[in-house]
Amino acid sequence: MRVALIQMDIQLGRPLENRARVADLVRQTAGQADLVVLPEMWTTGYALANLSGNLADRDGKPTEALLSGLAEECGIYLAGSRAVERQGRVYNLATVHGPDGRLLAEYAKVHLVPMMEEPLHLTPGDRLAMANIEGVRCGLAVCYDLRFVEMFRTLAIEGAEVMIIPAEWPAVRLHHWRTLLQARAIENQCFVLGCNRVGSDSNNDFPGHSMVVDPWGNVLAEGDEDECIVYATMDLAQVAEVRTRVPVFKDRRPELYRLGD
Repeated sequence: MRVALIQMDIQLGRPLENRARVADLVRQTAGQADLVVLPEMWTTGYALANLSGNLADRDGKPTEALLSGLAEECGIYLAGSRAVERQGRVYNLATVHGPDGRLLAEYAKVHLVPMMEEPLHLTPGDRLAMANIEGVRCGLAVCYDLRFVEMFRTLAIEGAEVMIIPAEWPAVRLHHWRTLLQARAIENQCFVLGCNRVGSDSNNDFPGHSMVVDPWGNVLAEGDEDECIVYATMDLAQVAEVRTRVPVFKDRRPELYRLGD
């Protein structure tokens, strides 16, 4: 499976400009990727105080139509996260659209970032989600979720072979980003796709370094700190190979993973 991570700069609070930029960048991947991943909150950036009733997509519109149309036009699976308002609540919503334009899966970020004041402005999701992409189960996560080991282990146990992670991970914790992406790949013996933004807003600098990591923890492709598209090809047979050679899931003993009375 060919993947493309769109490591873009995001204009704070300017959804019209960001949608136009995404349309241009996604079209550049046509014929070169099967799955394209966008960063976290790519329509607005972290303009959190202005999301409700103003910047967030109301019931998914109008960005839903753009994503559906781009996926169908380019014949790709298209993933990423954005702010969506439903019944007065704003969610950081990750979605996956298929090459026929249909919405295949959505996931509202369950772990909200206190360091970036997400809990003050967003509503957390209450369930995990996966997308079926060409018969491959792909777990969905967003940025801060990367720190929660149990979430990724649950997705892997339920059959995820690829983890898709849109992010706005700040430069001050770049070392954590790179280390955790590789750790989640190694411990869950899966591919990990981390798509991070570049640029800055009034509070943070964002370093890019979007990465495709294989089930051994090898970095197949990595961006630098500039806007770019990161391409890689995943050999999905490698997941079964690694899980057979190092049978972590078979050797688990979850009944013992608690302290005794």
